[in-house]
Amino acid sequence: MQIAQGGILHRDLTAVTVKPATRGCVVAAGQLADPYTGQSISYRRGQSPALVNLDHVVSLGDSWQKGAQQLSADQRRNFANDPLNLLAVGQKTNAAKSDSDAATWLPPNRGFWCVYAARQIQVKAKYHLWVTTAEKAALDRIFTSCTRTGGTR
Repeated sequence: MQIAQGGILHRDLTAVTVKPATRGCVVAAGQLADPYTGQSISYRRGQSPALVNLDHVVSLGDSWQKGAQQLSADQRRNFANDPLNLLAVGQKTNAAKSDSDAATWLPPNRGFWCVYAARQIQVKAKYHLWVTTAEKAALDRIFTSCTRTGGTR
């Protein structure tokens, strides 16, 4: 499945420079304010190891366990490429998250928890994916905290 990487990088990076002769479609460099950690990460196309990844907020593995196997091939492709479900993040944190759901992993940046939980729910609702009892409990705890802090957690 081909992910529209350039569009997500354009959306999520600042100080973006593009590769010449690509009509602005290929991001060459930029700066990421990693929502998962709160750290600033420099992005450079072709950098090895890649310090910036595109994360599926609802991972492909988690989605498969919770209903994506019942989606058509087109729906699964849409899910995998949906900008709502894609987020530029730091590679190390993305690797740590792996296929975890909100019951087993939350971003180290507690200030992003409300946004992360809301995005999880939006994506799962859009694609009619399930939420386990443990996930619901974790999301309820987060949203209770969001209400007390005015949505900043």
